[in-house]
Amino acid sequence: MTASLWVQVLQRLKAAAAAAAARGRGSRSQAPRLHTATGVIFLKCALDPKTFLLKTQWLLIAVGNLSKKMLSLSIKRPCATMLFVLSSLLILLTVSTPSWCQSGETASPKASNGTPFPWDKMRLPEHIIPVHYHLMIHANLTTLTFEGTIEIELRASQPTSTIILHSHQLQISKAALKRGGGEKQPEEPLRVLEYPPHEQIALLAPEPLGVGLPYRVVLEYAGNLSETFHGFYKSTYRTKEGEMRILASTHFEPTAARMAFPCFDEPAFKASFSIKIRRDPRHLAISNMPLVKSVTVTEELTEDHFDVTVKMSTYLVAFIISDFKSVSKMTKSRVKVSVYAVPYKINQANYALDAAVTLLEFYEDYFSIPYPLPKQDLAAIPDFQSGAMENWGLTTYRESALLFDAEKSSASDKLHITLVVSHELAHQWFGNLVTMEWWNDIWLNEGFAKFMEFVSVSVTHPELKVEDYFFGKCFNVMEIDALNSSHPVSTVAENPAQIQELFDDVSYEKGACILNMLREYLSADAFKSGIVQYLQKYSYKNTRNEDLWNSMASICPADGTQGMDGFCSNGQRSSLSSHWRREGLDVKTMMDTWTLQKGFPMITITVRGRTVHMEQEHYRKGSDGGPQTRYLWHVPLTFITSKSDSVHRFLLKTKTDVLILPEEVEWIKFNVGMNGYYIVHYEDDGWDSLTGLLKGAHTAISSHDRASLINNAFQLVSIGKLSIEKALDLTLYLKHETEIMPVFQGLNELIPIYKLMEKRDMNEVETQFKAFLIRLLKDLIDKQTWTDSGSISERMLQSQLLLFACVRRYPPCVQRAEGFFRAWKEANGNLRLPSDVALTVFAVGAQNPEGWDFLYNKYQSSLSSTEKTQIVFALCVSQDKEKLQWLLDQSFKGDIIKTQEFPDILGTIGRNPVGYPLAWKFLRENWDKLVQKFGLGSSTIANMVMGTTDQFSTRAKLEEVKGFFSSLKENGSQLRCVQQTIEAIEENIRWMDKNFDKIRVWLQNEKLELL
Repeated sequence: MTASLWVQVLQRLKAAAAAAAARGRGSRSQAPRLHTATGVIFLKCALDPKTFLLKTQWLLIAVGNLSKKMLSLSIKRPCATMLFVLSSLLILLTVSTPSWCQSGETASPKASNGTPFPWDKMRLPEHIIPVHYHLMIHANLTTLTFEGTIEIELRASQPTSTIILHSHQLQISKAALKRGGGEKQPEEPLRVLEYPPHEQIALLAPEPLGVGLPYRVVLEYAGNLSETFHGFYKSTYRTKEGEMRILASTHFEPTAARMAFPCFDEPAFKASFSIKIRRDPRHLAISNMPLVKSVTVTEELTEDHFDVTVKMSTYLVAFIISDFKSVSKMTKSRVKVSVYAVPYKINQANYALDAAVTLLEFYEDYFSIPYPLPKQDLAAIPDFQSGAMENWGLTTYRESALLFDAEKSSASDKLHITLVVSHELAHQWFGNLVTMEWWNDIWLNEGFAKFMEFVSVSVTHPELKVEDYFFGKCFNVMEIDALNSSHPVSTVAENPAQIQELFDDVSYEKGACILNMLREYLSADAFKSGIVQYLQKYSYKNTRNEDLWNSMASICPADGTQGMDGFCSNGQRSSLSSHWRREGLDVKTMMDTWTLQKGFPMITITVRGRTVHMEQEHYRKGSDGGPQTRYLWHVPLTFITSKSDSVHRFLLKTKTDVLILPEEVEWIKFNVGMNGYYIVHYEDDGWDSLTGLLKGAHTAISSHDRASLINNAFQLVSIGKLSIEKALDLTLYLKHETEIMPVFQGLNELIPIYKLMEKRDMNEVETQFKAFLIRLLKDLIDKQTWTDSGSISERMLQSQLLLFACVRRYPPCVQRAEGFFRAWKEANGNLRLPSDVALTVFAVGAQNPEGWDFLYNKYQSSLSSTEKTQIVFALCVSQDKEKLQWLLDQSFKGDIIKTQEFPDILGTIGRNPVGYPLAWKFLRENWDKLVQKFGLGSSTIANMVMGTTDQFSTRAKLEEVKGFFSSLKENGSQLRCVQQTIEAIEENIRWMDKNFDKIRVWLQNEKLELL
């Protein structure tokens, strides 16, 4: 009987496939593939009933023919249910096959001409492999169009008549195939089908391509220079005399190379490139590789030939046609480093040039791999959406991220430029030499480059104190990572919008923070050894998450024999240090808990005499009393105590564990130096002890540890583990604080509290809270010198403190700033202001209409990116609604204030107590245009959404936000940033409802009079 059923089922499968084939268009539909696959399972499992059931029951469950109860029975009694399963399959195939085949045809994608498109997936098929691209492109900067010819050398790993590749907004005029490797081979015409929803084209050959044989696809095409900031796009600038100049530049990451030339636009399809650029003789063309020769085509047309690139992904290709000037230097290994900029700003390129040479030399030494190209160009583009882009051999930057004006740029500008340059140069190894296989692991690129900013700059530019900047970023990303709408560092993404969304703080900042934690865990030397091994093994290849951890696995033996400081150490400063060695090291298992799970742990510490009880749980905003997830992390804990400032270590792998101290202590502080990506809660009187420590002798622990206590306390308030009164009590010690990190962290926690009040019209308490903050920091504010003297950290602290004080209308600050502004205005803007206080001076000057107008006029004539940025910020903090609305309208038009500045302007006005309704209204009314300009899923769109809404704290605003974004359907409702801002508003409402009255009472406390 069973054998008879087998035969019937297989006959049905065969008939279904034949019927689909007879319809002609079913070869790529879902049904035949499904039936064929099921038939294979039948054949493979014929002798194994249990395996057969496990392999086929999913099919029956999917269509409702197998209940959950029956599934349970089938696993327990496979023979008893074999007959049922076979009968059900037979009925299923008899009844359902026609409808399946029909639905498969209905769902089949249609090309733009209405015929079936032969590929239904977002990802390209893997059986066509590009080897080399010959690209010739000619941009006309007058008509703002371009035309090109691309010749792609490729091979097939299986016979096929269809070549699927990417093309977006290009008009293809010719498509041909050359069989054989030579350029002189005859051409066969190819039929072209376009499928715009997936940005794909299909090239249909008259005869199948043979396996392993060389072929060339030749395409001629044309397009318009993009009006956005990606693809091959138009940029402009004005000369000193006011003349408008046009240039063309590229930005391809992640999915925009297809906007400049048809290609296999996925990171795993690495190939080499030969690029030729046709241009006007008065222009300059640069690309990834050095210029080999220039050929005169006509009197008005020159063709530049560039050297062949190394094997690389399409998103790293770059070319610029402009009238830029450059300055150059050579590294010790004879790599030519050049900085390109518009002619009148080239005198601002020297700082970045020197930094690039120093950093490139550092990376060559650190990675033990020579930089593989003969040159490295850094180009400042007048119109640029993000901060910079790591194109191999031709990194591109926003002007403010590359150009340093010695007269006007501030200390924070110097730090920012150094970090951005170090980030892009780190990518030349992490990302370019070794590339993630797919965008789900973009953190392997971005997290590493962000982390290497910290590693490199702390060595090459120690005076910048980069660690004071780096660890604050970890706190910032934890705010996002604590939301339910966060995502694992390594996560799924398929379409371009989803891929764009991965370029967020979780990929960049969290990626960097967990790598820093791993380095502290393994030791700096062991970590370096592992990444060098990783880079050497996978050079010019693509990798996955696990490839990195496997490279780390062999560098730290389980017996701890390597003599390195850290967990890979055989030196026992305490018996506690050896705890991790009991089971040896498993880097992959440990790091999978940090990259494959979203969020981070909260470690609860309970001290009973010498015994320390540790418990971990998933920290989540909005989880006050809610159900817990079952997430567990391998947490490399570190701690110091009142009796020992030596760092003790403990690897917590389970939900709870216990350690025994050598003696009882007055206090214990976990997460030494903030190197761990977790927060800590101290039960019983633990927080009281630490608050007392800060009040009595705050320098007993490092400034990093003081900052982390401030941060952790307020994070615990959010989930009801600590009262708001205790968190505020802890901050009172800041009256005696002088270090940048704790002061910044205090401001980061306290300023949002009154920003929430601003959105609820709680004027009385809001005013009291602002006055408390000024009193708390008054002594430190009064000590500021209003000069550019001091260390970088001292100057950055001064800049932020004075801005805070003046915006809060602290009279001594306002009076000083008004004096500076008056003198600057009387000198028609030609008086040199101290660069670190210019922002504050402008912000005060913009508070009256005459000052605002004068600043706007100076913006138009300024040649300094720094000064322009400072002026724009000042214009945004005006309390004049009409001027704020005008600023939004003008910056979006992009005539005077460039559109690249608009997102920051919208966000700053969105934080302005009188401007936030204007910003929110502008976002809603112009949503479609914003998405078109900046890209659905981009971090720019996310920042605008969060910047205009995430400080709302009323239910009315929550419903308004929900209603607007749900109305967008596929044009925004699904974005992660929308879920994040809704969660943030819900948290704000909950937080204010719970804590506002407590803050009001606390502000009346007599202790505050001591301030």
